Amino acid sequence: MPESNQLEVEYLNLIRDILKNGVKSRDRTGTGTIKVFGRMLKFNLSSGFPLLTTKKMFIKGIIYELLWFIKGDSNIRFLVKNGVNIWNEWPFQKYLKANKLEKKYPKYSQSWKNKLEEFVEKIKNNEKFAQKWGDCGPFYGVQWRNFNGFDQLSWVIKEIRRNPDSRRLIVNAWNAPLIDKMALPPCHVMYQFQISKDKLNCMMYQRSVDTFLGLPFNIASYALLSEIVAHTTGYKAGELTMALGDTHLYLNHIKQAKEQIKRKPYPPPQLKIKRKVESIFDFKFEDFEIVNYQSHPPIKAEISV
Repeated sequence: MPESNQLEVEYLNLIRDILKNGVKSRDRTGTGTIKVFGRMLKFNLSSGFPLLTTKKMFIKGIIYELLWFIKGDSNIRFLVKNGVNIWNEWPFQKYLKANKLEKKYPKYSQSWKNKLEEFVEKIKNNEKFAQKWGDCGPFYGVQWRNFNGFDQLSWVIKEIRRNPDSRRLIVNAWNAPLIDKMALPPCHVMYQFQISKDKLNCMMYQRSVDTFLGLPFNIASYALLSEIVAHTTGYKAGELTMALGDTHLYLNHIKQAKEQIKRKPYPPPQLKIKRKVESIFDFKFEDFEIVNYQSHPPIKAEISV
């Protein structure tokens, strides 16, 4: 049966490509992957919002994570207090290592999971503990807003308004001298905007792509970023292009990926911004609504840290 949601077909075909052509590889996490290299996805945002329908997506997490980046924040307390737990494992693992607890709490064991829950509660309820242990280091939003003292995101917004034909509308998260201070070096390392008539296009480069768990978030996040930058600068969101480096499926996600590609996508939803927002830095979670989102059930998979 043909798939009518062309936005999602792009993603599902990428999974098929990895399953067919992927080469088995060891990786930093110890989980193992099958990988391909140098792939590209394109999404026409005027056709709908590219939120996957072949598994239910955590919309709240996508929105709050992007607002977190835009704030220039890197402490998970903002996310945890808003019920978003997608970044907890990285500062937690750093906490275990710093306190010589890695052997006592082996990664992914039940004792590790129990200790993680305890850690997250402390982050939520103890500000001093959160300040000491909740920070992910100078990644993503920190680099967007303070790249060696320069606010790249503010500059790009201003430049779109005053020089829309510029070919320098770039935000870079890969700050090489600071990589070792980050809980996880940025996977999506840079993005560029282009104005074409009344459309704002976005292209991003991602060095490392967790195709089953991470990439669906990245697709929706950069679509959302494109929409809100377009909204605040007076354009319509155009095309989102994603250039993908090491594009992989973790070995413990293969079964889930095979299940997902059997599902037929529903029509894509639409993004509604409920009010006119003048500054990208003034958006709130309540400003966004995903309209007509219909999806298959979630597919659970364990993250590799």
